[in-house]
Amino acid sequence: MITTIVRLVGWIAVWVASLGVLVTFLSPGFTILFIPLLGYAAFRAVLQLAYLGPSIQIQRVLWQYPWQFLTDVPRGRNKHPGLQDDAMWFELPNPEDPEERIPLPFLSTMRTFWWMRRFGTTRTKPELKAQIEPLWFAGDPRFVAVVAATGRGGKGPKRLHLLYQRAAAGRRGADPVHWDACPAALERARRAGAHVPESVPPFPRPN
Repeated sequence: MITTIVRLVGWIAVWVASLGVLVTFLSPGFTILFIPLLGYAAFRAVLQLAYLGPSIQIQRVLWQYPWQFLTDVPRGRNKHPGLQDDAMWFELPNPEDPEERIPLPFLSTMRTFWWMRRFGTTRTKPELKAQIEPLWFAGDPRFVAVVAATGRGGKGPKRLHLLYQRAAAGRRGADPVHWDACPAALERARRAGAHVPESVPPFPRPN
């Protein structure tokens, strides 16, 4: 979150400084030279502003859940039968029943392309697939989570991305969250920013 704010302030500062130099020190003939810089700085500032909300949510998740280092996590780009969304997905263990796998959708955003290339198809280069194997993970796949790739030199997570179930995001028309979550798990997910009910009524899981 701090990095996003710093970048936002930085690009706004670049835009203001460039405009100031153009207006104060240069003749109108130099305007055409500054238009690309002003446009690019504005574009990057808008991107950072759009990512500010997810960055805050990512921080909330990381305050509640520790990082885990997972290997051989099933993933796919085809529609998963257990999800409403036609999206990429990871399958992760249920925290209260590790033998059970929960599909967690990877919904598209402006920053999805990097991950999309590495999810893999039959034509994807192995070195690209290897960049998200092992996988950094923090959260509860029944509600909300953060995934990340390993940074250069194997140190720390990078490319943090927010994942969530539709119902946990408060979306209308989404099936309610289930997975036999206990009250403590519900409260923890609530503190992480997920929309969860006060209690979870029993109903069938998706096939």
